[in-house]
Amino acid sequence: MASTKRRDSSERERLSSSVTHYGSTDSSEHDPPINNHNNCGIPKAPDSHWVRADQEEEEEAIRRKLKYFFMSPCDKYHAKGRMPFKLVLQLIKIIIVTAQLVMFGLSNQVVVTFKEENTMTFKHIFLKDYDDSFGDSFAVYTQQDVYDHIFYAIEQYLALQETSVGRYAYVYHVGVNGSALSLCQHYYKKGHIDPANDTFNIDPRIITDCIGLNPMTIPPAVLGSSYKNFTLKFYKLINVTIEFQLKAINIQTIINNEIPDCYTFYITIVMDNQAHSGKVKISLDNQAKIKECKDPSVSGQVQSDARLAFDIIVALVCVLSLLLCSRSIVRGILLQEEFVQFFKRNLDRKVCWSDRLEFINGWYILLIISDILTITGSIIKIGIESKNMSSYDICSILLGTSTLLVWVGVIRYLTFFQKYNILIITLRAAFPNVIRFCCCVAVIYLGYCFCGWIVLGPYHVKFRSLSMVSECLFSLINGDDMFATFSEMEDSNSLVWFFSQVYLYTFISLFIYMVLSLFIALITGAYETIKHQTHEPIHITDLHAFIAECTDAPNSGKFRGLETSPCSFFCCCDRTTTIEDVLLVN
Repeated sequence: MASTKRRDSSERERLSSSVTHYGSTDSSEHDPPINNHNNCGIPKAPDSHWVRADQEEEEEAIRRKLKYFFMSPCDKYHAKGRMPFKLVLQLIKIIIVTAQLVMFGLSNQVVVTFKEENTMTFKHIFLKDYDDSFGDSFAVYTQQDVYDHIFYAIEQYLALQETSVGRYAYVYHVGVNGSALSLCQHYYKKGHIDPANDTFNIDPRIITDCIGLNPMTIPPAVLGSSYKNFTLKFYKLINVTIEFQLKAINIQTIINNEIPDCYTFYITIVMDNQAHSGKVKISLDNQAKIKECKDPSVSGQVQSDARLAFDIIVALVCVLSLLLCSRSIVRGILLQEEFVQFFKRNLDRKVCWSDRLEFINGWYILLIISDILTITGSIIKIGIESKNMSSYDICSILLGTSTLLVWVGVIRYLTFFQKYNILIITLRAAFPNVIRFCCCVAVIYLGYCFCGWIVLGPYHVKFRSLSMVSECLFSLINGDDMFATFSEMEDSNSLVWFFSQVYLYTFISLFIYMVLSLFIALITGAYETIKHQTHEPIHITDLHAFIAECTDAPNSGKFRGLETSPCSFFCCCDRTTTIEDVLLVN
């Protein structure tokens, strides 16, 4: 009985003593003091539950498993002597995923450039007197000008193969009555407006009147009589549309050792008279569809096969990474359950959620998301290169986001170095307060957005839409384009002009001098708090206090029989793992 009390007393002293190292070396006498307390607010179990003769072996085993689980990667390597396969895999994945993104980015740039250049070509060919400086303000103001632009577009279409520098082909049987080009006018079923008597009579139902044209198949005389006799009902006209399709081949993809793409351009010319303001806006919209060319004959087919093989390798590497990271998370959850059951069964205590969450490695979740995005993007990329799909934008978003997450995962390297890690932990500590602060600020910001859109939208080009208002205000917060925002305000309405001055001055003063200052203060306060923790007693949880009881060194050989898989895959320099490191890293 006396011996049992002595063991209880020694165990109690050993548990409450300052133990700061459970990594590769013993604790240092210069370590800061540790205040071990129960973060869950649950009273400790009786001392007899900690040290029982029949539980010592089980307790040491679970403690050793936990210590190995929270070791640094280098300590894990020394503990079991296993090669860091996940580390090597992640390094390989970073390289090949980045290379895949670069190659796809070059191809996507060629595709986007080809479409934009053709759109500009079509505007100069089919729009009369068009100039690049017009932008979206290209318009006509007389009835004769409307007819002239319609006839000009059709005549340019009929003579396209003789006048165009590029090589285009007509697409037949896509318009009205199987024609190649459709000329349509949309107007109200009934429209009578009499400004002199301030009366009108309108039936808002829309009527569509169309004719079709086929180039190179009908004699010119017949063509002339079919579209030049097309009469527009201006008094109730909504818009006039000219729709047709053209085919082209993008041969510049040969530069990137790719098979050229075959394009079908869906071109729509709209003359908009919906406002009935005397101004008919003219615009040209071009949508492109990519498909596989028939019987392509290009040297360098091996390069295309090599790209396909590379995409398959990337997908397989990401699948392997996904499986390994998922396995690590599952094993962490199983170890968590084992630890919780041990505390409940042997110590009659519960484990709080803060300790439970430490078993789930957020970096693995980040990598799993990245792997899923990369696999999906690689499948779409293979479909694009085989010309079965044309979702360039979706593929670029998936591959770009996955590459971003992969490179963000490199931060895991820096967490093993104290000077870099304190910056990362500062962001982590300040994040909750920053989110709460942003939620409060967002309410004020949205209020300014809606107010500016409604009041200043008709008088200021930067407030035409809600998205433009948000972009303008965000630029003002960062000090961009302030003078232009003030000077571009129309002064035709004195009341609105005065309101705009109050609106802009109050917004700038509030967000620059107050909101930004408070935002920076939150980050600075978190940094000072983390910085001063090294001079204060270190508070550790029950989990790490329990782990600290294991004094076995990683190279002692006692960890080689454990079945716990490594939780981390990034390696670092051989250094001591301290409880302070666990608090900062985990």
